[in-house]
Amino acid sequence: MRIHPSAIVAPGAELGEDVEIGPFCTIGPKVRLGARTRLLSHVVVDGDTWLGTDCEVYPGAVIGCTPQDKKLKAGDSPGKLRIGDHNRIREHVTLHGGTPFGGGVTTIGDHNMLLAGSHIGHDATVGNNVVFTNGAMAAGHTCIGDRAILGAMVGIHQFARVGKLAMVGAGAMVSHDAPPFAMVQGDRAKLVAVNNVGMHRAGYTAEQKALVRRVFRLLFWRAGTLNQRLEVVLSSPMSKDPVCREIVAFVTESRRGVCSPRPGRSHRVAAGGADADGLASAQEA
Repeated sequence: MRIHPSAIVAPGAELGEDVEIGPFCTIGPKVRLGARTRLLSHVVVDGDTWLGTDCEVYPGAVIGCTPQDKKLKAGDSPGKLRIGDHNRIREHVTLHGGTPFGGGVTTIGDHNMLLAGSHIGHDATVGNNVVFTNGAMAAGHTCIGDRAILGAMVGIHQFARVGKLAMVGAGAMVSHDAPPFAMVQGDRAKLVAVNNVGMHRAGYTAEQKALVRRVFRLLFWRAGTLNQRLEVVLSSPMSKDPVCREIVAFVTESRRGVCSPRPGRSHRVAAGGADADGLASAQEA
């Protein structure tokens, strides 16, 4: 264990094996740092905050301080912040714990990369292998699925969700839920395509990627109400596939509604009513 003489570590803090705490870091009394976690310099970790093993935190990051919630009163203790293993937390990232009004805990999984200036608000849930690009921000009560990528300066509205393997284009303002495997972009964010590249990198087969394109065409690129389109998907043989069920479950559980397709990218229907592969052509355009 290496602690720089200028660092302040409060009594009660729990430090794992081979932890490194650099110059001018401040560690609160309820903090737990997992084995081999490194705080480079000028890092503040406070509140009821746990960092897992092999995390790396860069200068200027502030983790676990009182959340930005007007309902909190002066002197209220910060809620729980639970951060997993192998996370990279870059310069000036801010991460807030939970509040009594939202479950009391913010949870961040494993192998995430939070780039400079990004922010995760109170009572949020972030999965594994997620990337927050520079300046990306998730407000309170949000949920970010595994392997999602948030581009630079993205803003996720309170209570909104980003599904697994969704990719959110730089500068997007996401006020509705972004479905799993989707590419969304714009203000307000619209659905533009399936994240084929992300699915390929995650090891999905060509058949699974084709199935997701078919499900998206039926759910988002057809006429009728969403309930009618859901019935079409649920009555098809695709509904037995776990990937299809994952998309359907995400859509049916949405409280804010799902990002709608971008205007001008409406799905083509072939002669006789059969679906053409309009979604694939939309991504290639």
